Amino acid sequence: MLKIGQLADKFAIKTDTLRFYEKHGLLAPSIRGANGYRLYNDKDEAKLRFILRAKSVGFSLNEIHELLSIELDKSHWVCADVKTLVDNKLLEIQKKLLELTKFEASLQSLSNACCGGPDSAEHCSILEALEDPHVDK
Repeated sequence: MLKIGQLADKFAIKTDTLRFYEKHGLLAPSIRGANGYRLYNDKDEAKLRFILRAKSVGFSLNEIHELLSIELDKSHWVCADVKTLVDNKLLEIQKKLLELTKFEASLQSLSNACCGGPDSAEHCSILEALEDPHVDK
């Protein structure tokens, strides 16, 4: 059994992170000692490892909660359910990447249009482009 600080140290995270996961129903200590300390067992460690891995690939707390529900009751789910969750996340990330690519192109265009010199910003091409109601996003 590990105390909260020991578990946090083992995974190189803060105790506040563990309390946060507990508050959001993702993790709970196996028991509390007579002194009120949270005590975690091997199953809790495995669950935390699962949470951290899911977080590291971009899943939100709600998505991790759903994955944990599946993990805890695998016999009532099929692989297609899990794949759907992953594919939906993948689609979300691909949309964000497209949006970021558009942002990058727009910012690059603004940067390229500006001389970046020491002159007054009165006629700065970047500011003019941002003010122009006829210029698309």
